[in-house]
Amino acid sequence: MVDSEYLSDRAALAALGERLSSQRLERNLTQAELAREAGVSKRTLGRIENGESTQLTNLIRVLRALGLLGNLEALVPPPTASPIDQLRTQGKRRKRASSPQDEEGPKDEWQWGEPDKDQEGGSQP
Repeated sequence: MVDSEYLSDRAALAALGERLSSQRLERNLTQAELAREAGVSKRTLGRIENGESTQLTNLIRVLRALGLLGNLEALVPPPTASPIDQLRTQGKRRKRASSPQDEEGPKDEWQWGEPDKDQEGGSQP
């Protein structure tokens, strides 16, 4: 697939079928052996290799049987966040861990209107 952007659907299916057929032959498997291993009929595998339309699950099964299912990452890579999105979420990431507190909360918490502990028994200005 040299310039795959401009391939017709039929041409793309044919190129994919050729590659799958080459992979099968590279592993020295017959169509019947690969079909049995993939859990599809020999006729279905033949249709895939001939570039004919078939169900997507059949393609997934054949890819799995050939050990190529992990290559879907290259076929459809996960989306990456744009630099703007990364900046927006940057402030929302945690930067520090907090220590566990009692269920009641901190015991020596100062509140408005209470005298300062340092001034309770001492002289006031």
